[in-house]
Amino acid sequence: MPNLPDVVLWSIPAFVLLTVVEMISVRLHPDENAAGYEAKDAATSVGMGLGSLAFDFLWKIPIVAVYTAVHELTPLRVPVLWWTVPLMLLAQDFFYYWSHRGHHVIRILWACHVVHHSSRRFNLTTALRQPWTSLTVWPFYVPLVAAGVHPAALAFCSSANLVYQFWIHTERIDRMPRWFEYVFNTPSHHRVHHASQGGYLDRNFGGILIVWDRLFGSFVAETVRPVYGLTKNINTFNPVKVATHEYVAIVKDVRAAAGWRERAGRVFRGPGWQPTPAPAPEAAEETVVV
Repeated sequence: MPNLPDVVLWSIPAFVLLTVVEMISVRLHPDENAAGYEAKDAATSVGMGLGSLAFDFLWKIPIVAVYTAVHELTPLRVPVLWWTVPLMLLAQDFFYYWSHRGHHVIRILWACHVVHHSSRRFNLTTALRQPWTSLTVWPFYVPLVAAGVHPAALAFCSSANLVYQFWIHTERIDRMPRWFEYVFNTPSHHRVHHASQGGYLDRNFGGILIVWDRLFGSFVAETVRPVYGLTKNINTFNPVKVATHEYVAIVKDVRAAAGWRERAGRVFRGPGWQPTPAPAPEAAEETVVV
C-alpha cells in the first residue's frame, strides 16, 4: 500500500506555534471568566503527552500484531485511493465516537480516559494530556480492519482524528458559523465535553464530526460557562498519579466490595456507580398485651 505521512509528527511545529500564540493571546487579552493557563497544570499536560508517546509505542507492538492477524484472515481489501481515504476517515470517526463513549460509561475504560479530563484548565496544552494506558482502545476498531482497512491506513486516520481535535481545546474561539457547528466538532462543543456540570456530563463524544452525537442523542449545546475538571478532582500535578489514580481507586473499591456482583460493578459499570443498599429490616410490630 502507498506510504502514508505521519500526521502527528508533521503537526508538532503547528502544535507548538498555536500554543505559543494562545499563551500570548491570554496574556495580552485576559478573560477573567476563562480558565486560562497555570504553569504546573500546563507542564503536567505536556509531560503526559510526552509520556503517552513512549507508552503508545510500547502498546503498538501487540496491537499491530492483532490487527495484522485480522487483516490477513479477512478476504476483504480496501485500497488506499483518493476517494477511499475520506470514506475511511468517516468510518474511523464513527468508531471513534463509540470508543470515546464507551470510555465514559465503563469504569475500567474510564480509568484510561479520565487522564484527559483531569485538568481544571481548558487550553491547547490540555489536548496534550493523553493517557498512558491506551491499550483499551484497539478493540473498537477491529471491525474496520476486518472490513479490509489496512492497519497502516487505520493508524493514519486515527492520527488525523487526533490532530483535528487539537485546535478545539481552547476558550479563545467562541462560536464557528452555524453550518460548521452543526456538522463538525468545535471548541464550543468540546468545552461542553470537558465540563463537570451535571447537564454537560457524558456529552459530545465526537472526534471530527458532531453529527454522531446528534444522531445518537448525546449532543448538548454550550449555554452556561463550563466548569472544567472531574466531579471529584484529584489535586495533583504528579504525572504518575494523574495516569494511574482511577486504577488505584478501582482496586480499593474492589477490595472493599461485599461480593462478586459488587466487584464486577465497580469495574464494569459506570464511573459513578454505587451498589443498591440492602433494605433495612422492617421493625417487628409490637405485640400489645391487654
